[in-house]
Amino acid sequence: MTQDLKQRVKTLLLNYEDLQGIVLQKKVVTLLDANIPYYNWSGFYFMNNEKQQLEIGPYAGALTDHITIPFGKGICGQVAESGTSFEVPDVDQQDNYLACSIDTKSEIVVPMFLGEQLIGQIDIDSHSVDPFTAEDHELLSWIAGYVAQRL
Repeated sequence: MTQDLKQRVKTLLLNYEDLQGIVLQKKVVTLLDANIPYYNWSGFYFMNNEKQQLEIGPYAGALTDHITIPFGKGICGQVAESGTSFEVPDVDQQDNYLACSIDTKSEIVVPMFLGEQLIGQIDIDSHSVDPFTAEDHELLSWIAGYVAQRL
């Protein structure tokens, strides 16, 4: 499935050469939401270093109250500080989990870099316990890099 989704994102970009920024981000999260059944919330958060918080970008899924997240708070906030991917197979087992939905059972957050600078992240919530595979990590890392180059 990963190669197919990568190809679909690439084709989307080739068909719309001017697709970038927020429009691209919305297309990507919509594509993920529509094609991976265990991705129940897919979205971008971006760094605001001055305020030491993440600010929500385009997403697909239920509305969230978490339009800003302080660095260090929850899984996304931890990734903002560490700059490394973080997967939580079962959110009930995580002390520093920031609950967005009672239905969320697992989460994966992948940082997004522009050169050496951490600029944001892609965040995926699932209603299933432990659904993410190495294929998901690879796909989301690829997407994060691809989108970062087109901001």
